[in-house]
Amino acid sequence: MLKGKHILVGVTGGIAAYKTATIIRLLVRAGAEVKVIMTDNARQFITPLTLATLSKNPVLSEFFNSGNGEWNSHVDLGIWADLFVIAPATANSIAKMAAGIADNLLLTTYLSSRCPVFIAPSMDLDMLSHPATTINIETLKAFGNSILEPASGELASGLTGKGRMAEPEDIMVEIEAFFSKKKSHRPLEGKRILINAGPTREPIDPVRFLSNHSTGKMGIALADAAIRYGAVVELVLGPVNILPAERSVEVINVVSADEMAYECISRFPHCDMAILSAAVADFTPATIHNKKMKKSPGELILNLKPTTDIAEELGRIKKESQILAGFALETDNGIESAKKKLLSKNLDFIVLNSLSDPGAGFGFDTNRITIIDRNNIIDNFELKSKGEAACDILDKIVALAG
Repeated sequence: MLKGKHILVGVTGGIAAYKTATIIRLLVRAGAEVKVIMTDNARQFITPLTLATLSKNPVLSEFFNSGNGEWNSHVDLGIWADLFVIAPATANSIAKMAAGIADNLLLTTYLSSRCPVFIAPSMDLDMLSHPATTINIETLKAFGNSILEPASGELASGLTGKGRMAEPEDIMVEIEAFFSKKKSHRPLEGKRILINAGPTREPIDPVRFLSNHSTGKMGIALADAAIRYGAVVELVLGPVNILPAERSVEVINVVSADEMAYECISRFPHCDMAILSAAVADFTPATIHNKKMKKSPGELILNLKPTTDIAEELGRIKKESQILAGFALETDNGIESAKKKLLSKNLDFIVLNSLSDPGAGFGFDTNRITIIDRNNIIDNFELKSKGEAACDILDKIVALAG
């Protein structure tokens, strides 16, 4: 749907400028013609050569070429574009756009453009929440610009909160939706999907627990992507430090495996589909001490009992009209183990991760997945962002849902 479309990409001086390279790559891959404008500060974060190579067009940043006097017409650029995407958009550039200041080529082009404008803010959480920025963003919305909401997570400052630029694949979804003007970009419109994510914590005493290294990033990426696919999302979320970027995700916070099992089993019957991405503990202490256990000489023997197998329980009650997907994180014999789990849990397909793959597994922003379905169709995917991997998983659900 982007073939032949003219996309103008504006890059301002934020750390998230490295993500813009991925946006451009995805746009070109989709058939769009891309031109890039950079501010002077943006060139401190990513080179014009990189973006020129990806866009297959010279990168513009000055009003004219000092070597030959050729003018880079902001008027012509504004007329040429079918869509202007400014990503990242810093607090400084947002303020200038709201005030109508035109002191660089990007800003003059913004003021001259006749096409819709998408703005992807990127800044620290305090800058984003400052009243001045809030007013400026609301002003841009009033102008008719579309704001691509920033996500929450770890920021360049070391703080954690809202301010991360939207992920490239999420921006692509918005761009495709804009040009589509059809429901086809929301293939799960009206469907209710249950997702679980994150670790569980199994209490030993009031201060200690058993857990794992899951951060919940994959499940949260699935929840955000499912919203953009049109679904109604219920996210049963273990104890993590991040939340979905999409505010319409219904988040049900849990801590233990028992709590997660209760919420998933009780909610699944009224859902059309479920994706079980949580790293749920297989065992929990048989006895929970009500006081802190004191250190004593010798070994400590901790008796454990199995937790409820959520995938098995949902597979048992699954109706023919429902779709159930699970995850398998393996260190060896991945395909064989995943196939066994697929059949024993009555799943429609399973997503395999391997801890042996660099950049995949707990804590990473990237993942490399393999999808195996009941017809023994195996789809291997390259290493990509968890947001992109989430779209691959949802595309599989869309295909099965018909």
